[in-house]
Amino acid sequence: TGNMVEWCLPQDIDLEGVEFKSMASGSHKIQSDFIYFRKGVCFGLACFANMPVESELERGARMKSVGILSPSYTLLYRYMHFLENQVRHQLEMPGHYSHLEAFYDDKKGVLPDSKGTSNSQQPVHWLPSIHRYMYPEMKITHPAGCMSQFIKFFGEQILVLWKFALLRKRILIFSPPPVGVVCYRVYCCCCLANVSLPGLGGTVPESKPFFYVNVADIEMLETEVSYVACTTEKIFEQKRDLYDVYVDNQNVKTHHEHLQPLLKINNADKEKYRRLNDQRQMLMYSQEVGEDCSSCEEDLFILFFMEQNNRIFQTLMEVSASQDKTLTADHARGMGLDPQGDRSFLMDLLEVYGIDVMLVIDNPCCT
Repeated sequence: TGNMVEWCLPQDIDLEGVEFKSMASGSHKIQSDFIYFRKGVCFGLACFANMPVESELERGARMKSVGILSPSYTLLYRYMHFLENQVRHQLEMPGHYSHLEAFYDDKKGVLPDSKGTSNSQQPVHWLPSIHRYMYPEMKITHPAGCMSQFIKFFGEQILVLWKFALLRKRILIFSPPPVGVVCYRVYCCCCLANVSLPGLGGTVPESKPFFYVNVADIEMLETEVSYVACTTEKIFEQKRDLYDVYVDNQNVKTHHEHLQPLLKINNADKEKYRRLNDQRQMLMYSQEVGEDCSSCEEDLFILFFMEQNNRIFQTLMEVSASQDKTLTADHARGMGLDPQGDRSFLMDLLEVYGIDVMLVIDNPCCT
């Protein structure tokens, strides 16, 4: 009968479609995985395991996922170990839910219903704001080297992803299972677009991590103007109206002609990538000699891009407040951008964020 929800608490919660979100398509080929996903206003983390059994009824394999839902994904990683143990327990002793019941009673919060009021009189003892998705103190997890794996995997291409993330494009990452590490790439991608300047872009769509999506999410994705998500389903590549940017392995591509120039790595991108690597080397060296164990690569990575983004928007806002509102090649270089190579990126940026300046960077021509 396909995937089914076997057990849940509270019993009256709407879990439609969660059986496909918590078990990635193609998971039958692997032994274990974890998966981040989105369900309505909530985020979920599920751990999957696959165990061979001598049963014709189960066709030789028993597969289960155990997951939790929360209004914020930032603390879900704390329960990864518990979920891994529980899914193993459910495979070996199906139908024993006492540990899950105890966990729920200990951790449960009250979710707002569709009218925005609590559906119970119990106190709400954890409800971080679900609109402030991306802040440096909010960490999805601490897998060793999550950010460094992201940088090593994409190399200079992270500067291409950075531009698309800053422009709030719909970014879809394809990968066969396991999907856990690809969910981290979704998170890292969203971190590229952090800006901490007050009052910027109130009308700009926020960069939303949707994590894992499948064909059951198509209707929902059709209404989204900005997101970052991953999938194991190749069929998505053909559905071009659902995404602006498609990432297959290290290959970043777009079918929109006006976005094609952004795929090209320019000299300013190479310089940024060199600086990022220099800072990482210095961090590793300081950790080796024992000077600084408090800072971690994740903070360095997030702050590197936040400072870069802040510098760009600070300059753009200053120019828009000036008398002649003219953005020159010197301004572009001051923002760490290539006056020619980043011209179309800058034009898109001004449009997306509604910043009123005049771009006077001439295209190079033959003399």
